[in-house]
Amino acid sequence: MILFFGTCFLLFVICYLLFVICYLLFGTCNFYRIQRGLLPTMDRIYITDLSQHEDQIVTLKGWLYNKRSSGKLRFLILRDGTATVQCVVFKGDVDEATFAAADALTQESSFEVTGKVVPDERAPSGYEMQVKSIKTVQIAMDYPITPKEHGTAFLMDNRHLWLRSSRQTAILKVRHTIIKACRDFFDDRGFTLVDTPIFTPAACEGTTTLFETDYFGEKAYLSQSGQLYSEAAIGALGKTYCFGPTFRAEKSKTRRHLTEFWMVEPEVAFADLDDNMKLAEEFVSFVVQRALENNQEELKRLERDTKPLENVVPPFPKITYDEAAKILLEQGVDFEYGSDFGGGDETVLADQFDRPVMIHRWPVEIKAFYMKHAPENDNLAMGVDVLAPEGYGEIIGGGQREEDYETLVSRIKAHGLPMEAFDWYLDLRKYGAVPHSGFGMGIERCVAWICKLPHVRETIPFPRMMARLKP
Repeated sequence: MILFFGTCFLLFVICYLLFVICYLLFGTCNFYRIQRGLLPTMDRIYITDLSQHEDQIVTLKGWLYNKRSSGKLRFLILRDGTATVQCVVFKGDVDEATFAAADALTQESSFEVTGKVVPDERAPSGYEMQVKSIKTVQIAMDYPITPKEHGTAFLMDNRHLWLRSSRQTAILKVRHTIIKACRDFFDDRGFTLVDTPIFTPAACEGTTTLFETDYFGEKAYLSQSGQLYSEAAIGALGKTYCFGPTFRAEKSKTRRHLTEFWMVEPEVAFADLDDNMKLAEEFVSFVVQRALENNQEELKRLERDTKPLENVVPPFPKITYDEAAKILLEQGVDFEYGSDFGGGDETVLADQFDRPVMIHRWPVEIKAFYMKHAPENDNLAMGVDVLAPEGYGEIIGGGQREEDYETLVSRIKAHGLPMEAFDWYLDLRKYGAVPHSGFGMGIERCVAWICKLPHVRETIPFPRMMARLKP
């Protein structure tokens, strides 16, 4: 009996030792092969992370951006939203089904590809993939946007697909940087984000550009600006900003206008016009420099000369409306004093400087009812516009607000506005009124300027214009 149990124990020990030896031998070998990219890890990664997976086998998922063939080789350009990479399919390295799958892929087909990541100095990302297998997700048939030239109307009709082009994705990435920079600038300086309503009972900028809608039997309007509500918020928080869509029913077909656009609007208690201009120039400079830091690749793709943007640092030149009018007359522009500047006027003025120019103290007739009048001249409003260089015109409009109750009441009456719609706004002048100022910057015009685009329609994913409501 003892011999029997002893024999069994000896056999168990021998089997256990064999198991350990096999585990160490093959387990270590497989670990080594995985590290060397000889066994698939099957982990999905993004193209921008390829540098972390050199000589490893990984899986990418995306869409076919382009494809070319050469004998037994197929070169698939895969994009996944972060970047593009060339995936090389060699007939001798894959089975027939994989090679056939590569042949069957069409422009914008979606697929998954597994292969080895290898360095390639010629590639934009510095890497390419040696394909081991392909899994087709969906074959795109007759994709309408081809490498040939297309008209603007056709591209706008297919905006939902045009977004996939390298130019449009570059613009959207710059836009993302600009929006994040706006938030970072104000967040880092102690401002509080306050969301303002889209439905409003009255106008902020003027009654002629309102989108009217029925609000349960009452008239309501799509917001032109969150400013009036931000003025209420500073009584609680001191420094605020709102950031959201705004709407202007302007019957304009210029390259600078949209009917729906996004605007960031800071408001500061105990701030005068000079404080406001200082904040605006610091803000614009911050946004531009952030785009230069984060979007060199995208700006290069857009063929943007970045030298003019490098000049966008404080201080900005500051001139009065009167000085601006004099410049226009000296430049031979047929300009009538007292009128607002048109797009051509703004271009002429901006061309006199190597960075954005700030124009302040405007005739009261062309500024909103809430604008404070200059103490030295009641005919001038304490407003400021910031004009971007290179023909992009006004990117910022703002100024110091009127804080006196009686003065504001008389202004509302003079503009023929409904007093009942502003009763809450007038309350702000009854209970702790203080000097305050703010401004608004349109995101789309800023994107157009930084990217140097010919039209604002490319600055927003789905632009809304007079004749454009879809897609």
